[in-house]
Amino acid sequence: MGYEITGHTKLICLLGSPVGHSKSPMMHNEAFRALGLDYCYLAFDVREEGLLQAVEGLKALGARGMNLTMPCKNAAVSLCDRLSPAAELCGAVNTVVIEEDKTMTGYTTDGAGFFLSCQEAGFFVKGKKVVILGSGGAGTAIFVQAALDGAEEIAIFTRSTSAFAERTRQVAGKLREQTGCKIAIYDYQDDVLRREIRDSQLLVNSTNIGMAPNEQECLIPDLSYFHPDLTVADIIYNPLKTRLVKMAEEAGCRAFGGRDMLLYQGAEAFRLWTGKEMPVERIREVCR
Repeated sequence: MGYEITGHTKLICLLGSPVGHSKSPMMHNEAFRALGLDYCYLAFDVREEGLLQAVEGLKALGARGMNLTMPCKNAAVSLCDRLSPAAELCGAVNTVVIEEDKTMTGYTTDGAGFFLSCQEAGFFVKGKKVVILGSGGAGTAIFVQAALDGAEEIAIFTRSTSAFAERTRQVAGKLREQTGCKIAIYDYQDDVLRREIRDSQLLVNSTNIGMAPNEQECLIPDLSYFHPDLTVADIIYNPLKTRLVKMAEEAGCRAFGGRDMLLYQGAEAFRLWTGKEMPVERIREVCR
């Protein structure tokens, strides 16, 4: 169908603020064109206080669904009629499917997308120990998915003063009961961080520390924290290689940034909306 908008074109969109930097419209619209699907993906700058009105408008217009980014991920939960198990545990959604009867099902694809990017790099989480830096929306989605996917142990580092601290404790408690995964929560202390990384197989930065323009920032002080059997992942994709990734590579670790997480979480959302598999190799090239 090329670039043509028809009288039957279905709308999918991104809601959040800011959204001007997002690559999601480019990614999804290219995938729709590649598969000949009559959909269009647009981004709208919507703050939390305007979310209900925006969602009701999209439902009235017959939209197929939406992505949510900050600050709307948590607020969208109460607007959904159903939640996936991961979304219910996280208390956040980043993907919504609007059904024909106007009911909404909320999902979080961040965690699934992250671990698909890990598999692409050759790392599989089942039976492994994971250290996660940060417990915001992305960090929570990642540690929830890690437990659901069979991680043996998870160490979460977060500020005790974080607005997410209580939610993190509650989610961790539910996950321990449901999965049997050993989950511990720590404040940032160098000796504790070093100890937990020492016998882990995956280290994840889920914070914005190291994101452009603050590219010299890093939560890991020096190379002595790494070991050769450690895989290091950063969810940041701008820059493509953060200081953390560069340090890990220098220490001999397998390391990668957040571009493939963005791609695979989008691919999972694409499948939920369309029932089709996103042509990920083509989209990877387009969004390079």
